[in-house]
Amino acid sequence: MVTTGQLSKLAPLAGLSPERLAELARMAVVERAPRGSDPLSERLHAPQSLFLLEGELLLAFEGGGTLLLVGGCEETRQALNRHKQRIVRSKAITDVDLIAVDDDVLDILATWDQVAAGTAEGSTPGRAVRNEPLATGAFSLGNLRSGAFAQLPVAHIDELLKRFDRVKTARGQAVLREGDEGDYYYVVEAGRFQVERMVGGAKVVLAELKSGDAFGEEALVSEAKRNATVVSLGEGELLRLNRKDFNQLLREPLLRRIGFEEAAEKARRGALWLDVRYPSEYQYDKLPGAINVPLAEVRNMFEVLDRSKEYVAYCQSGRRSAAAAFLFAQRGFAVWLLEGGLRTVEKTI
Repeated sequence: MVTTGQLSKLAPLAGLSPERLAELARMAVVERAPRGSDPLSERLHAPQSLFLLEGELLLAFEGGGTLLLVGGCEETRQALNRHKQRIVRSKAITDVDLIAVDDDVLDILATWDQVAAGTAEGSTPGRAVRNEPLATGAFSLGNLRSGAFAQLPVAHIDELLKRFDRVKTARGQAVLREGDEGDYYYVVEAGRFQVERMVGGAKVVLAELKSGDAFGEEALVSEAKRNATVVSLGEGELLRLNRKDFNQLLREPLLRRIGFEEAAEKARRGALWLDVRYPSEYQYDKLPGAINVPLAEVRNMFEVLDRSKEYVAYCQSGRRSAAAAFLFAQRGFAVWLLEGGLRTVEKTI
Protein backbone atom coordinates (compact mmCIF):
# COMPACT_ATOMS: atom_id res chain seq x y z
CA MET A 1 0.00 0.00 0.00
CA VAL A 2 1.24 3.48 -0.88
CA THR A 3 1.83 5.89 2.00
CA THR A 4 0.88 9.54 2.34
CA GLY A 5 4.56 10.33 2.59
CA GLN A 6 5.18 8.80 -0.83
CA LEU A 7 2.22 10.62 -2.36
CA SER A 8 3.23 13.98 -0.88
CA LYS A 9 6.54 13.76 -2.77
CA LEU A 10 4.78 13.55 -6.15
CA ALA A 11 4.68 16.97 -7.80
CA PRO A 12 0.95 17.01 -8.75
CA LEU A 13 -0.07 15.98 -5.21
CA ALA A 14 2.43 17.93 -3.12
CA GLY A 15 -0.02 20.71 -2.27
CA LEU A 16 -2.90 18.50 -1.12
CA SER A 17 -3.90 18.45 2.52
CA PRO A 18 -2.91 15.43 4.68
CA GLU A 19 -6.57 14.35 4.84
CA ARG A 20 -6.87 14.28 1.05
CA LEU A 21 -3.58 12.41 0.70
CA ALA A 22 -4.64 9.83 3.29
CA GLU A 23 -7.89 9.06 1.47
CA LEU A 24 -6.15 8.94 -1.89
CA ALA A 25 -3.59 6.54 -0.41
CA ARG A 26 -6.39 4.19 0.65
CA MET A 27 -7.83 4.26 -2.87
CA ALA A 28 -4.56 3.87 -4.76
CA VAL A 29 -3.29 0.55 -6.04
CA VAL A 30 0.41 -0.20 -6.26
CA GLU A 31 1.37 -2.26 -9.31
CA ARG A 32 4.51 -4.40 -9.45
CA ALA A 33 6.34 -4.90 -12.75
CA PRO A 34 8.95 -7.69 -12.87
CA ARG A 35 12.59 -7.21 -13.73
CA GLY A 36 13.19 -7.11 -17.48
CA SER A 37 9.66 -6.01 -18.40
CA ASP A 38 8.56 -2.80 -20.14
CA PRO A 39 5.89 -1.39 -17.77
CA LEU A 40 5.22 1.64 -20.00
CA SER A 41 4.74 -0.26 -23.27
CA GLU A 42 0.97 0.24 -23.43
CA ARG A 43 0.58 3.19 -21.08
CA LEU A 44 2.47 6.07 -22.62
CA HIS A 45 -0.73 7.67 -23.91
CA ALA A 46 -3.15 6.44 -21.25
CA PRO A 47 -5.33 9.02 -19.42
CA GLN A 48 -3.35 8.26 -16.27
CA SER A 49 -0.17 9.55 -14.69
CA LEU A 50 2.24 6.77 -13.79
CA PHE A 51 4.78 7.26 -11.00
CA LEU A 52 7.77 5.14 -9.94
CA LEU A 53 7.75 4.39 -6.22
CA GLU A 54 10.41 1.72 -5.77
CA GLY A 55 13.06 0.03 -7.90
CA GLU A 56 15.17 1.01 -10.90
CA LEU A 57 13.70 1.80 -14.31
CA LEU A 58 15.55 2.64 -17.54
CA LEU A 59 13.88 4.99 -20.02
CA ALA A 60 14.91 5.13 -23.69
CA PHE A 61 14.06 8.28 -25.65
CA GLU A 62 13.29 8.96 -29.29
CA GLY A 63 16.43 10.02 -31.14
CA GLY A 64 18.70 8.29 -28.66
CA GLY A 65 19.56 8.80 -25.04
CA THR A 66 18.53 6.98 -21.89
CA LEU A 67 17.78 7.86 -18.28
CA LEU A 68 18.02 5.57 -15.26
CA LEU A 69 15.46 6.38 -12.57
CA VAL A 70 15.59 5.15 -8.99
CA GLY A 71 12.44 5.19 -6.89
CA GLY A 72 12.38 8.14 -4.52
CA CYS A 73 14.81 10.31 -6.48
CA GLU A 74 13.97 13.85 -7.62
CA GLU A 75 13.18 12.79 -11.21
CA THR A 76 10.41 10.44 -10.04
CA ARG A 77 8.37 13.33 -8.63
CA GLN A 78 6.97 13.79 -12.13
CA ALA A 79 4.85 11.24 -14.01
CA LEU A 80 6.91 8.80 -16.09
CA ASN A 81 4.58 9.00 -19.08
CA ARG A 82 4.49 12.81 -19.04
CA HIS A 83 8.21 13.24 -19.65
CA LYS A 84 9.30 16.16 -21.86
CA GLN A 85 11.24 13.86 -24.17
CA ARG A 86 9.28 11.22 -26.07
CA ILE A 87 9.78 7.79 -24.51
CA VAL A 88 9.96 4.87 -26.93
CA ARG A 89 10.46 2.08 -24.39
CA SER A 90 11.32 1.33 -20.79
CA LYS A 91 13.00 -1.55 -18.98
CA ALA A 92 12.72 -2.57 -15.35
CA ILE A 93 16.32 -3.09 -14.15
CA THR A 94 14.89 -4.51 -10.91
CA ASP A 95 11.36 -5.33 -9.85
CA VAL A 96 9.61 -1.95 -9.75
CA ASP A 97 6.57 -0.63 -7.88
CA LEU A 98 4.39 1.84 -9.75
CA ILE A 99 1.27 3.80 -8.93
CA ALA A 100 -1.21 5.09 -11.54
CA VAL A 101 -3.52 8.03 -10.83
CA ASP A 102 -6.27 9.10 -13.26
CA ASP A 103 -5.45 12.45 -14.83
CA ASP A 104 -9.08 13.44 -14.33
CA VAL A 105 -8.73 12.88 -10.57
CA LEU A 106 -5.50 14.86 -10.42
CA ASP A 107 -7.02 17.80 -12.28
CA ILE A 108 -10.17 17.85 -10.14
CA LEU A 109 -8.24 17.64 -6.87
CA ALA A 110 -5.78 20.33 -7.93
CA THR A 111 -8.51 22.69 -9.14
CA TRP A 112 -10.77 22.42 -6.10
CA ASP A 113 -7.95 22.32 -3.58
CA GLN A 114 -6.24 25.41 -4.95
CA VAL A 115 -9.47 27.38 -5.26
CA ALA A 116 -10.49 26.34 -1.74
CA ALA A 117 -7.09 27.38 -0.42
CA GLY A 118 -7.74 30.90 -1.68
CA THR A 119 -11.30 31.08 -0.38
CA ALA A 120 -12.07 33.35 2.54
CA GLU A 121 -10.69 32.00 5.82
CA GLY A 122 -14.16 31.95 7.36
CA SER A 123 -15.57 29.64 4.68
CA THR A 124 -16.39 26.26 6.21
CA PRO A 125 -17.15 24.73 2.78
CA GLY A 126 -13.71 25.85 1.64
CA ARG A 127 -12.08 24.08 4.58
CA ALA A 128 -14.25 21.04 3.90
CA VAL A 129 -12.95 20.76 0.34
CA ARG A 130 -9.36 20.70 1.57
CA ASN A 131 -9.69 18.70 4.76
CA GLU A 132 -12.56 16.23 4.53
CA PRO A 133 -12.02 12.65 3.28
CA LEU A 134 -12.67 12.15 -0.41
CA ALA A 135 -15.08 9.27 0.11
CA THR A 136 -17.63 11.19 2.19
CA GLY A 137 -19.32 14.53 2.43
CA ALA A 138 -20.74 16.99 -0.07
CA PHE A 139 -17.33 17.38 -1.68
CA SER A 140 -16.55 13.70 -2.07
CA LEU A 141 -14.49 12.66 -5.05
CA GLY A 142 -17.59 11.10 -6.60
CA ASN A 143 -19.46 14.41 -6.41
CA LEU A 144 -16.50 16.34 -7.76
CA ARG A 145 -16.10 13.92 -10.67
CA SER A 146 -19.67 13.34 -11.81
CA GLY A 147 -22.08 15.34 -9.65
CA ALA A 148 -23.39 18.86 -9.91
CA PHE A 149 -20.04 20.35 -8.92
CA ALA A 150 -18.19 18.51 -11.70
CA GLN A 151 -19.79 20.60 -14.43
CA LEU A 152 -19.26 23.99 -12.87
CA PRO A 153 -17.16 26.57 -14.69
CA VAL A 154 -13.97 26.97 -12.66
CA ALA A 155 -14.76 30.65 -12.19
CA HIS A 156 -17.89 29.67 -10.22
CA ILE A 157 -16.18 27.38 -7.72
CA ASP A 158 -14.72 30.12 -5.56
CA GLU A 159 -18.03 31.98 -5.36
CA LEU A 160 -19.92 28.79 -4.61
CA LEU A 161 -17.68 27.96 -1.66
CA LYS A 162 -18.09 31.48 -0.30
CA ARG A 163 -21.88 31.53 -0.57
CA PHE A 164 -22.77 28.15 0.93
CA ASP A 165 -24.02 28.38 4.52
CA ARG A 166 -23.57 25.47 6.92
CA VAL A 167 -26.73 24.62 8.90
CA LYS A 168 -27.04 22.15 11.78
CA THR A 169 -30.24 20.13 12.21
CA ALA A 170 -31.82 18.30 15.15
CA ARG A 171 -33.65 14.96 15.20
CA GLY A 172 -37.20 15.35 13.85
CA GLN A 173 -36.59 18.81 12.41
CA ALA A 174 -38.39 19.51 9.12
CA VAL A 175 -35.87 21.22 6.86
CA LEU A 176 -38.51 21.96 4.24
CA ARG A 177 -42.22 21.22 4.01
CA GLU A 178 -44.48 20.08 1.19
CA GLY A 179 -46.41 23.03 -0.25
CA ASP A 180 -43.93 25.71 0.84
CA GLU A 181 -42.24 28.08 -1.58
CA GLY A 182 -38.76 27.04 -2.71
CA ASP A 183 -36.08 29.20 -1.11
CA TYR A 184 -32.91 27.13 -0.68
CA TYR A 185 -30.91 24.32 -2.29
CA TYR A 186 -29.36 21.84 0.16
CA VAL A 187 -26.48 19.35 0.11
CA VAL A 188 -26.19 16.82 2.94
CA GLU A 189 -22.83 17.17 4.64
CA ALA A 190 -23.51 14.76 7.53
CA GLY A 191 -26.44 12.79 8.94
CA ARG A 192 -29.51 11.14 7.41
CA PHE A 193 -32.69 12.80 6.14
CA GLN A 194 -36.06 11.33 5.18
CA VAL A 195 -38.09 12.49 2.18
CA GLU A 196 -41.83 12.05 2.65
CA ARG A 197 -45.06 13.10 0.91
CA MET A 198 -48.75 13.03 1.76
CA VAL A 199 -50.69 10.72 -0.56
CA GLY A 200 -54.43 10.31 0.02
CA GLY A 201 -54.07 11.67 3.54
CA ALA A 202 -51.32 9.20 4.47
CA LYS A 203 -47.59 9.88 4.83
CA VAL A 204 -45.49 8.00 2.29
CA VAL A 205 -41.71 7.74 2.68
CA LEU A 206 -40.06 8.34 -0.68
CA ALA A 207 -36.35 8.17 0.07
CA GLU A 208 -33.58 8.50 2.61
CA LEU A 209 -30.77 10.95 1.92
CA LYS A 210 -27.20 10.58 3.14
CA SER A 211 -23.94 12.48 3.00
CA GLY A 212 -23.34 13.98 -0.45
CA ASP A 213 -26.99 13.85 -1.56
CA ALA A 214 -28.74 17.06 -2.64
CA PHE A 215 -32.35 18.17 -2.36
CA GLY A 216 -34.57 21.20 -2.81
CA GLU A 217 -33.58 21.78 -6.42
CA GLU A 218 -36.88 20.80 -8.07
CA ALA A 219 -38.90 23.69 -6.66
CA LEU A 220 -36.13 26.15 -7.53
CA VAL A 221 -35.61 24.95 -11.11
CA SER A 222 -39.31 24.51 -11.97
CA GLU A 223 -40.34 27.59 -9.94
CA ALA A 224 -43.00 25.54 -8.16
CA LYS A 225 -43.91 24.78 -4.55
CA ARG A 226 -42.13 22.07 -2.58
CA ASN A 227 -43.49 18.64 -3.55
CA ALA A 228 -42.24 16.81 -0.46
CA THR A 229 -41.18 17.25 3.16
CA VAL A 230 -37.61 16.52 4.28
CA VAL A 231 -37.04 15.59 7.93
CA SER A 232 -33.74 15.14 9.79
CA LEU A 233 -33.54 11.61 11.25
CA GLY A 234 -30.93 12.67 13.78
CA GLU A 235 -28.39 15.41 14.27
CA GLY A 236 -27.06 16.49 10.91
CA GLU A 237 -25.31 19.19 8.91
CA LEU A 238 -26.39 20.75 5.63
CA LEU A 239 -24.81 23.11 3.15
CA ARG A 240 -27.42 25.65 2.06
CA LEU A 241 -27.50 27.93 -0.98
CA ASN A 242 -30.16 30.60 -1.47
CA ARG A 243 -32.32 30.79 -4.60
CA LYS A 244 -30.44 33.68 -6.22
CA ASP A 245 -27.01 32.09 -5.79
CA PHE A 246 -28.35 28.68 -6.83
CA ASN A 247 -29.72 30.09 -10.09
CA GLN A 248 -26.54 31.98 -10.85
CA LEU A 249 -23.92 29.43 -9.86
CA LEU A 250 -25.56 26.02 -10.34
CA ARG A 251 -28.82 26.10 -12.28
CA GLU A 252 -27.69 27.92 -15.39
CA PRO A 253 -24.32 26.15 -15.80
CA LEU A 254 -26.03 22.74 -15.59
CA LEU A 255 -29.03 23.48 -17.80
CA ARG A 256 -27.89 23.07 -21.38
CA ARG A 257 -30.72 24.50 -23.47
CA ILE A 258 -31.30 23.44 -27.04
CA GLY A 259 -33.77 24.30 -29.83
CA PHE A 260 -35.97 21.70 -31.51
CA GLU A 261 -34.07 21.47 -34.80
CA GLU A 262 -30.75 20.88 -33.05
CA ALA A 263 -32.41 18.45 -30.63
CA ALA A 264 -33.98 16.51 -33.51
CA GLU A 265 -30.57 16.25 -35.15
CA LYS A 266 -29.11 14.87 -31.93
CA ALA A 267 -31.94 12.32 -31.85
CA ARG A 268 -31.13 11.26 -35.41
CA ARG A 269 -27.54 10.67 -34.29
CA GLY A 270 -28.57 8.47 -31.38
CA ALA A 271 -29.68 10.76 -28.55
CA LEU A 272 -32.86 9.68 -26.75
CA TRP A 273 -35.92 11.80 -26.02
CA LEU A 274 -36.94 11.89 -22.34
CA ASP A 275 -40.62 12.75 -21.88
CA VAL A 276 -40.98 13.76 -18.22
CA ARG A 277 -44.76 14.30 -18.24
CA TYR A 278 -47.44 12.07 -16.78
CA PRO A 279 -48.01 8.77 -18.66
CA SER A 280 -51.43 10.03 -19.85
CA GLU A 281 -49.76 13.04 -21.51
CA TYR A 282 -46.94 10.91 -22.88
CA GLN A 283 -49.36 8.49 -24.57
CA TYR A 284 -51.23 11.35 -26.21
CA ASP A 285 -48.49 13.19 -28.11
CA LYS A 286 -45.06 11.73 -27.33
CA LEU A 287 -42.17 12.34 -29.70
CA PRO A 288 -41.03 9.32 -31.77
CA GLY A 289 -38.95 6.89 -29.69
CA ALA A 290 -39.33 8.90 -26.49
CA ILE A 291 -38.85 7.26 -23.09
CA ASN A 292 -41.39 8.22 -20.43
CA VAL A 293 -39.70 9.21 -17.16
CA PRO A 294 -42.21 11.27 -15.14
CA LEU A 295 -40.53 13.96 -13.07
CA ALA A 296 -41.47 12.20 -9.84
CA GLU A 297 -39.62 9.07 -11.03
CA VAL A 298 -36.38 10.72 -12.15
CA ARG A 299 -34.36 9.73 -9.08
CA ASN A 300 -35.39 6.09 -9.54
CA MET A 301 -33.86 6.11 -13.02
CA PHE A 302 -30.32 7.13 -12.10
CA GLU A 303 -29.20 3.49 -11.99
CA VAL A 304 -31.40 2.41 -14.91
CA LEU A 305 -30.63 4.74 -17.80
CA ASP A 306 -27.46 4.25 -19.84
CA ARG A 307 -24.93 6.93 -18.85
CA SER A 308 -23.08 6.51 -22.15
CA LYS A 309 -26.09 7.87 -24.05
CA GLU A 310 -27.15 11.45 -24.67
CA TYR A 311 -30.66 12.61 -23.76
CA VAL A 312 -32.99 15.51 -24.56
CA ALA A 313 -35.60 16.16 -21.86
CA TYR A 314 -38.94 17.74 -22.69
CA CYS A 315 -42.40 18.41 -21.26
CA GLN A 316 -45.23 20.67 -22.39
CA SER A 317 -43.70 24.02 -21.46
CA GLY A 318 -40.13 23.28 -20.39
CA ARG A 319 -40.81 23.80 -16.68
CA ARG A 320 -40.88 20.15 -15.57
CA SER A 321 -38.18 19.13 -18.02
CA ALA A 322 -35.89 21.85 -16.63
CA ALA A 323 -36.16 20.23 -13.20
CA ALA A 324 -35.60 16.75 -14.66
CA ALA A 325 -32.64 17.88 -16.77
CA PHE A 326 -31.02 19.46 -13.72
CA LEU A 327 -31.50 16.30 -11.64
CA PHE A 328 -29.94 14.14 -14.34
CA ALA A 329 -27.10 16.59 -15.04
CA GLN A 330 -26.42 16.73 -11.31
CA ARG A 331 -25.72 12.98 -11.48
CA GLY A 332 -23.39 13.27 -14.45
CA PHE A 333 -25.76 12.44 -17.33
CA ALA A 334 -25.36 14.16 -20.69
CA VAL A 335 -28.80 15.79 -20.85
CA TRP A 336 -30.06 18.72 -22.90
CA LEU A 337 -33.20 20.71 -22.17
CA LEU A 338 -35.63 21.29 -25.05
CA GLU A 339 -36.13 25.04 -24.80
CA GLY A 340 -39.81 25.90 -24.48
CA GLY A 341 -40.96 22.27 -24.50
CA LEU A 342 -43.51 20.82 -26.93
CA ARG A 343 -45.04 24.24 -27.45
CA THR A 344 -42.05 25.18 -29.58
CA VAL A 345 -42.25 21.87 -31.44
CA GLU A 346 -45.83 22.62 -32.45
CA LYS A 347 -44.74 26.00 -33.81
CA THR A 348 -41.76 24.53 -35.62
CA ILE A 349 -43.74 21.74 -37.24
